Amino acid sequence: MSKVWFITGAGSGIGAATAVAALKAGDKVVATGRNLDKVHNALRGVASESVAFVQLDVANEAQAKGAAEEAVKAFGRIDVLLNNAGYSLLGNFEELTTTEIDGLISTNLYGVIYAMRAVLPVMRKQRSGQIINISSLAGVMGFKHCSAYSAAKFAVEGLSQSVAQEVEQFGIKITAVAPGFFRTNLLDVQNAKYGNSSIDDYAAEGTAKDMWSGYDGKQQGDPAKLADVLVKIAGMENPPQQFIAGSDALAAFAPALETRLEELRAHVELSNSTDGSF
Repeated sequence: MSKVWFITGAGSGIGAATAVAALKAGDKVVATGRNLDKVHNALRGVASESVAFVQLDVANEAQAKGAAEEAVKAFGRIDVLLNNAGYSLLGNFEELTTTEIDGLISTNLYGVIYAMRAVLPVMRKQRSGQIINISSLAGVMGFKHCSAYSAAKFAVEGLSQSVAQEVEQFGIKITAVAPGFFRTNLLDVQNAKYGNSSIDDYAAEGTAKDMWSGYDGKQQGDPAKLADVLVKIAGMENPPQQFIAGSDALAAFAPALETRLEELRAHVELSNSTDGSF
C-alpha cells in the first residue's frame, strides 16, 4: 500500500531528496515550504497527480494546522510526517543575541512541535503513522559554535523519545534521525546564519564562519542516499527510535558515548550517595 508523506522544508536538501525518493517508491507527497517556487523547482518533472504543493512557514502554528488539513483534503490521510525544515545559527554562545536564538528555536524546535501537533490527530484517527524528525549529530553531542543549534536539536531528540512513548498505543512510531555532514545547503552562504556581535576574548581562535563555511560543498553525506534510507525506515514495522546517519556521525558519536559511560562509571559512588534513607 502506498503512503502519503507530509514533508516540511521540501524545497532543498534532505526534504527535496526524500520527496523524490518517496515518489519513486510509488508514494504520494505533500511538499511544503515557505517559498513554493523553490519547492516547485526542486520537484520539477515529478508526477503531478502524486504531489500536492502547500505553503508552510513551520514557525506559524496556524499555517501548520491548515497545511495538515490541505494534505488530508488532497490525499485523504497522512502516513509519514518528515520534519526537515530548519537552518543553522553558528557562533560563540555569548556572541549570539536573544533575538537570533529565538528565531532559530522558532523554526528548528517549534516548527517540529507545530507540525507534530497538526498531524498527530490525523494519525490517531487512523491508528497508524510514522513521524521522522531530522535532528543532527549536533543534537546528540556538543560542538563549538553550535550552542543554539544544538539546543534546538537536543530538544527535538528528547521530544521525539518522549512523545514516542505516548503515541505508540495508537500505532504511531517516531524516529529521530541524526545526520552527520550531508551535502545540503545548511552551511551555504545563502542559508547559514552567524552571530553578528563579537567579543575580543574569543577573537584569537577566529570566527565561526572561518571554521564552518569551509565545509560547505565538501560534506561526504549524500542526501539522495539518506532519502532512500528514510523511505526504508518508513516501511519498517519496528523502526529505530534514534538513527545515526553517516559514517562520520558514527565515528564521532560512538566514542562520545563511551566517554559518557566512563564518566558515569567513575562517579557511581557519588551518584548513589544522593539516595535518602526514608
